[in-house]
Amino acid sequence: MPNTTTPTLPIILASRSPRRKRMLEGLDIDFRAVESGVDEDAVSSADPEDCVRQLAIAKAGAVARRFPDNWVIGADSIVLIDDTILNKPGSRTEARTMLARLSGRTHRVLTGYCIFRQSIGHRFTDVVISEVTFKTLRTAEIDWYTNTTEPYDKAGAYAIQGIGAFMVSRISGSYTNVVGLPLAEVVDHLSACGALLR
Repeated sequence: MPNTTTPTLPIILASRSPRRKRMLEGLDIDFRAVESGVDEDAVSSADPEDCVRQLAIAKAGAVARRFPDNWVIGADSIVLIDDTILNKPGSRTEARTMLARLSGRTHRVLTGYCIFRQSIGHRFTDVVISEVTFKTLRTAEIDWYTNTTEPYDKAGAYAIQGIGAFMVSRISGSYTNVVGLPLAEVVDHLSACGALLR
């Protein structure tokens, strides 16, 4: 019986994200990661869902043009609270401010993903939304966490798959989406379009 995640053609992850790379490695999928080179600031939209969708398309498209016979996965994630996008903090002060804002509240994590194979004209994109609720954080907890290196390359200043898990009291929706790639949806589509063997 074949592995349920055996690729029928090579798969490329259009990302430099170590988190997305580790998630695909955990599925034992044969793939390689290729940085898209897309300037994320060049894509803007007042609608957060449209923004992550367009960035995912741009990333997948940039790599698919170089490797037209490969299945290419592009993705982009944001943290959203009160209709405000929380990007990666640029300082400890900014990280503390973000975490204080998330404390005791529910925010949304949106990931747009795109699956592209240029040679056959296949392009699929979707947005997955998860809700994450933080416990009420004590000032000492915020100080301790922001003294680690973890918050500073993460949108929203936390990593649910790392030390930051202690802050999360509840999730509604996909956990892997919060990490950065909605695996259930991505694998389902790759399987449905013949990129993976069942």
